[in-house]
Amino acid sequence: MPNQEASFEGNSKELNAKEKMVRGSLWMTIGNVLSRLLGAIYIVPWYLWMGENAKLANSLFNKGYNIYALFLMIATAGIPGAIAKQISYYNSQNEYRTSQRLFKRTLMIMAGFGVLCAGIMYVLSPVLAAGDKNLIPVMRALSVAVLVFPSMSVIRGYFQGNQDMMPAAVSQIIEQVARVFYMLLTAFMIMKMGSGDYVAAVVQSTFAAFIGMLGAYGALIWFYMKQKPEMDRLIAGSSNQIEVSENRLVKEMIKEAIPFIIVGSAITIFKLVDQYTFEPIMASFTNFSKDQLSALFSIFSANPDKLVMIIISLATGMAMTSLPLVTEAFTKKDEAGLAKLISDNIQLLFLIMMPATFGMVTLAQPMYVFFYQPDVLGINVLIEASYVGLIMGYFILVSTTLQGLYKNGDAIFYLGVGLLIKIVLQYPMIKSFEVYGPLLASAIGFTVSAYLMTKKIHHITKFNYSLTIRRILLIFILSLLMSVTVFLVRSFLYLFLDPERKFQSMLIILFSVSAGVGVYGWLTLKTRLADKLLGAKVGKLRTKFNIK
Repeated sequence: MPNQEASFEGNSKELNAKEKMVRGSLWMTIGNVLSRLLGAIYIVPWYLWMGENAKLANSLFNKGYNIYALFLMIATAGIPGAIAKQISYYNSQNEYRTSQRLFKRTLMIMAGFGVLCAGIMYVLSPVLAAGDKNLIPVMRALSVAVLVFPSMSVIRGYFQGNQDMMPAAVSQIIEQVARVFYMLLTAFMIMKMGSGDYVAAVVQSTFAAFIGMLGAYGALIWFYMKQKPEMDRLIAGSSNQIEVSENRLVKEMIKEAIPFIIVGSAITIFKLVDQYTFEPIMASFTNFSKDQLSALFSIFSANPDKLVMIIISLATGMAMTSLPLVTEAFTKKDEAGLAKLISDNIQLLFLIMMPATFGMVTLAQPMYVFFYQPDVLGINVLIEASYVGLIMGYFILVSTTLQGLYKNGDAIFYLGVGLLIKIVLQYPMIKSFEVYGPLLASAIGFTVSAYLMTKKIHHITKFNYSLTIRRILLIFILSLLMSVTVFLVRSFLYLFLDPERKFQSMLIILFSVSAGVGVYGWLTLKTRLADKLLGAKVGKLRTKFNIK
């Protein structure tokens, strides 16, 4: 394939699929995890400053963000994934000029679409608030960010399609730094120096999303201008054998984007089911007040989300990285390469997510106390939410993979099956298990969808199912050994540190996580699992640490 030897980043040699996957996953993992960590750490002072209204403030914040997340998905219309897929498709045929035309045209359209969606969200806020007057200004503050996000997502999808994940990763970190700075500044000024109105503080905390996006947009434009000369060189050597009108390019984009918006909204849709059904269902068989129900919603939805989404972000980063690689291998009809890529992706997901999940479960008490406050119910719900997060992460990967294989209809259908199961189980699960019920219903729904998607992917690619299962079993055993180590270190630290106090719980987390990472890293190197999934270069670490 002409000109493919020169990567978008200007490297002198072409990387193979595994190296691209590992490098891209590393950047996206760094971007996603650091941005999620920033998005979680802010909660410590923010929650403290909200005082006695902390749970209500967090519940209000989360409800606004659930609606906002859905509007973001509608406003972007699945464009990041769709444009990455299409750009990868045209680039794999050395049609860089066509992919550039597609990018510029889509950027203009999405800028206008952002204005439209932001206006709709602003106007419909009283209806979407479902009677909660405090939620209206929160959603209107968030609607401003919808203006910017669609066009910004096009630029991120452009870099993703060119298999360059660094700009998107860096922009995510800058976005969170700017957002968190504004959130904490305004929260402190309102709650500690001003009126003490927690609703006003939440409004400013949600408006911070717009401030963060401005920073991210600036970073993406800088990366685009920096790398433009290299892209101009690739365009100059483009084959120009495909003649496609701009209208056809846009139609192709819309056709690809619709499934991405539906499947990409899966977690948000499940959360909205919880948001609009949990409190009414609980009110039907309990005597809890509205504030008590809102606090319970915060315990199972808002509070664990901040922590569990750190784990889920690992899957999101991998899915974004793997999408253009899967599409490229499928387009080239590289059946052997595609099968190996699918198997490696699944194994790599569990290699990262499983120990992260087990670690969070083992350290649930000090983590919850550090980020929030001592609460037995909250800690138990966090443990359940961590396991559900692992299922959601796997769903994200396989649903994205299925769309990369041009099986969009199947992805939508299997999601629909899972959502139907979620809706059917919602009432009996809440009636039987109360605050644990919505998470159980989500877990079952996502499990069924993910199983059906995996079965379809295997049917298409014939990836080595037995090898994949054996490797996942090995990862499970290594994660279990790591978890035992973390448990022992945690138990030892409990002898002289109090997990009910924030600073001491932070020390418990730091020492326990360090021990867990060290043991897990040693085990993966000792068993050569790291070499198989991360590439031969990992062997240098074995030599450095004298591991045979």
